[in-house]
Amino acid sequence: MSRNLIAALACRNNGSRLYGKPLQYVDVKNQVSILDNIVASLKKNSNINEIVLGISEGIENEIYIEIANNLNIKYIIGDQDDVLSRLIMCGVLAGATDIFRVTSESPFRYFERDNEIWNLHVKNENDATFLDEIVDGCGSEIISLDALKISHARGDSRHRSEMCSLYIREHPSEFKVQKIYPENKFIRRDLRLTVDNPEDLILCREVYVNFKDYAPDIPLEKIIEYLDINKHLKDLTFRYTEIGYSSMYI
Repeated sequence: MSRNLIAALACRNNGSRLYGKPLQYVDVKNQVSILDNIVASLKKNSNINEIVLGISEGIENEIYIEIANNLNIKYIIGDQDDVLSRLIMCGVLAGATDIFRVTSESPFRYFERDNEIWNLHVKNENDATFLDEIVDGCGSEIISLDALKISHARGDSRHRSEMCSLYIREHPSEFKVQKIYPENKFIRRDLRLTVDNPEDLILCREVYVNFKDYAPDIPLEKIIEYLDINKHLKDLTFRYTEIGYSSMYI
């Protein structure tokens, strides 16, 4: 069967700690948002045939329709809390067999093994292939559309939240799952590169400004080296690392 991999990005402007996270600028001067950088990076992944925004209902989220149109990508509008259903809708709209999933508030994904991971997913006929144990915000998941539909049907509200792969992770015997792990130097639970708090945004802006010549694909190794030298940036977000990693992987 021919495979059609599409990237689905769930977007909404909620957040008590930081509102409109995907729309926050990593480059204020040039008005490059987190979402801009993610989309530009995904467009460089030759395995991905299409990018679709899974926009939440609500007038506060209508800006993402304009953004999708400006970026010349498709979108769907779906339930605010049922994030899993939005990912499924993205896949159905694009005729996908598989969904490439990253979060829309994490600007610096680990792109170096894109081809390897997709090839393993196809070769091994996986239902889900997870890049796990990498710096928070840099991981990705490839999940078949059928597996997402099964998860939605068999799971409960907890599994349909932003933790879209939770049902698969909790019921691995029902699926063919493969976990890919990075080199040890990329397993750093003292670091995070996702934006959930103002301190996260400060750090990510510093990273982007220093490495914008590499954008949208800034090598993770260079980011880690930079943060190890600039300990004050690590200290900004360190208090958020434990809770972030505690709910990330099963």
